[in-house]
Amino acid sequence: MDRSEGDWFRDGLRFSCTRCGACCTGAPGFVWVSSAEIAEIAAFLEESVDELGRTYVRMVGTALSLIEKPNGDCVFYDRHAKACTIYPVRPRQCRSWPFWESNVRTEQAWEETCRICPGAGRGELVPYEEVVRRVSEIRL
Repeated sequence: MDRSEGDWFRDGLRFSCTRCGACCTGAPGFVWVSSAEIAEIAAFLEESVDELGRTYVRMVGTALSLIEKPNGDCVFYDRHAKACTIYPVRPRQCRSWPFWESNVRTEQAWEETCRICPGAGRGELVPYEEVVRRVSEIRL
C-alpha cells in the first residue's frame, strides 16, 4: 500500500478492541498460520508441533489455517471468557485486525469494517504509519 492509496486516512484511524469476539466468531473462514506461528502456539500450549498440527491446523491448498469449531468460531476463542486462549501468541493475521488491506483500501471498506467491528472507528487514534505497518504484515 503506498501513500496515495491511504490518503483518505492520512490522519490515522481509530481502533480499540472491545473483546466482542466478532472477528473470532461466526461464519467460517481462514486464519492463516506460518510454521513459525504453529511452533510458537505449540510452545505456549506446551504441546508438540506435530500434536498441535494434527489437532488444530488444516491444509488449504498449499497454505496452513487454524480449524474452526462446528459453529464457525476460531478453535482458540472461548465464548464464555470472551477471550482468545492463545492471545499472547495469536497469529499475525489476528494481531493485525482490523488493519487488513481489504478493510482500509477505501473509506467505504473501512465504514463496512466499522459496522461489523464495534472497536473500529472508536478509541485510540492509530497513526497512518502504524496502520500501514500493520497492513504490510499480512495481505488479505
